[in-house]
Amino acid sequence: MLYIKLADGISIESEEIGPGIVVDYDNNNKVIGIEIEDASTYVDLSRLEVSSLPIMSLIMNQERPLKA
Repeated sequence: MLYIKLADGISIESEEIGPGIVVDYDNNNKVIGIEIEDASTYVDLSRLEVSSLPIMSLIMNQERPLKA
């Protein structure tokens, strides 16, 4: 999962705008975050560069197999 936080706030409503893509809205109906499930199938998460975007934080959660 890849979550892109665009602004501070509490998600009041969420909307799936495409398969595995969910947008979070605050109480003023402003987009505060975007969640992309299984993001690694769309983007190579081994290297992700972001520039010139109003992103508050970027949380990457990539599941890795446990070592025995």
